[in-house]
Amino acid sequence: MRRFLCLIVLLPGLLQQAWAQQSPATDNISTYLTQRFGVAKQKALQISEAVTAAAQKYSLPPAVLLAIISIESRFREKARGPHGATGLMQVVPSAHRDLLRHVKDLTNPDVNIDLGSSILYGYMRDAGGNLDAAMKVYGGSFAYAQMIDSRAVEFAPLFDAAKAGPDTASGTAVPVVFVSPDAYDAASAVSDASSPVAAAASGSSAVPAVGSRAN
Repeated sequence: MRRFLCLIVLLPGLLQQAWAQQSPATDNISTYLTQRFGVAKQKALQISEAVTAAAQKYSLPPAVLLAIISIESRFREKARGPHGATGLMQVVPSAHRDLLRHVKDLTNPDVNIDLGSSILYGYMRDAGGNLDAAMKVYGGSFAYAQMIDSRAVEFAPLFDAAKAGPDTASGTAVPVVFVSPDAYDAASAVSDASSPVAAAASGSSAVPAVGSRAN
């Protein structure tokens, strides 16, 4: 009986892990992170699995989670930012002491992405399901939420291609359309002017509740 109860407790986590590993999107994400951001293959796979698992767990768009990570840390797991912001999603420990009470390594991609997603989900729940309002609280401004929305467009094709599956006529996988680096960097240059960091430097916003972009 005790073994049966243990299995019930472990089953949701095991199913979630299996879903993430079997998701067709994980291959697209990991390939893109390696080619576009220079992330090592094994680390890119770990991040992609963590993102898809967190998106499933907290009912969040995975493209939004990737957008947040790209802006906050540019996929550098050891990134450090203002106010002690740490890791891929730049979680600020002092703002969430209760959640981090038993966390030993906030730079661990699995831990960091799960915590960051949990915090974003909590903000969304408090906002009555409004994701834009949640992103505003996460980054400290509506400009930040708009920047996330714009950046998520880059990652959306990764999931569209995964949903499309193989081309039935040719039997080959549907190719992923990658955003050109020049277009991406140009968009970043424009959006960075209204980022939470720029706003903080000018004294126009409070300390971000969570996200605080790494240098």
